[in-house]
Amino acid sequence: MTLQYLDFDYSEDAHGHGSFEAMASVPAARLPALQAEIACVLDWAWASFPGQRAPLEEGGEWDCLLEGQQEWSVPEILAYDEAARRFSSRAGQAGPVRHTVTLALSGSAQFCEAFRQKFGLS
Repeated sequence: MTLQYLDFDYSEDAHGHGSFEAMASVPAARLPALQAEIACVLDWAWASFPGQRAPLEEGGEWDCLLEGQQEWSVPEILAYDEAARRFSSRAGQAGPVRHTVTLALSGSAQFCEAFRQKFGLS
């Protein structure tokens, strides 16, 4: 499967455990597609390593952390009064909401290799 929203970075610790982390930020109209992609990744993990999700230090084969937030951007309109040598500012019109989701997966060497193969990661 080719991922369209999640672009994972990989790191590894001294014990051979790996971590894949991705962040995606989308407008509200694309949130269902992003959520579907995250569900595909998590469904694969649960199906491929059933009953093995737990912190790695407690003997788990894989674990995950999923977080999200909503963000609004408000431009700041700046002006400089050269006579007074001062700035002034006022808030502009708020932009549409963006949904930012972070997904982190950690796992054993076996989990990480299977994850790379399934999602075409190098």
